[in-house]
Amino acid sequence: MIQNISEKGATLQRDKETYAVAPHIPGGIIDPQGLRKIADIAEKHHAKALKLTSGGRIAIIGIAPEDIDRIWDELGMQPGGFTGPRIRYVKICPGNAFCKRGQQDSVGLGLKLDERYRGMKMPFKLKMGVSGCINSCSEPAFKDIGIIGTTHGWKVLVGGCAGIRPRIAQTLMEDLSDNEALAIVDKLILYIKALDQKKRLGHLIEEMGFDRFKEDLARFSPETNIKKENA
Repeated sequence: MIQNISEKGATLQRDKETYAVAPHIPGGIIDPQGLRKIADIAEKHHAKALKLTSGGRIAIIGIAPEDIDRIWDELGMQPGGFTGPRIRYVKICPGNAFCKRGQQDSVGLGLKLDERYRGMKMPFKLKMGVSGCINSCSEPAFKDIGIIGTTHGWKVLVGGCAGIRPRIAQTLMEDLSDNEALAIVDKLILYIKALDQKKRLGHLIEEMGFDRFKEDLARFSPETNIKKENA
């Protein structure tokens, strides 16, 4: 039996007989035709339900194991869920592309981060959230890396998480352009990979102290560390 999402993009359900698949929907944005296609395929294969996930996906629940390959072929989409030590997903709010309260283009920035990082192997799991205004609908303060849009640009937060030891992220930098925000996320990812600690970023920051974390990050040279890895 298929037991792991990494094998065929399917997860075993509570009944121990059926599976769920969740195609990747970048930013949780899909057109009516794509939505109708998912519904039609789910109905064709007698799915028990469709579930909107917290990661902006649509899980097709209660499908037979022999239908999994056919469903993926018919969808023509990539699996949307990851487990283990990876970048899980980028949660994105509507931002100024759709929302009257949006101060920045969270959709544009979030999709760039999703394309760059979704599923990347890391020392430990990592989640991102991008919000177009301070209402923070994508919960960036509870993500390992959170980004909030303001009238002056982007604010980058680090070290948030939920779970059994919830932690509110701390502000790392403010008033950043799109390119500056992308650059600091690039640096953070390389820094976390270089630390190679099997802990959530917030717990690492607690151990190091936030001031030392900022100092270490400021001194960190991605180019130097990449050269060392390739030496």
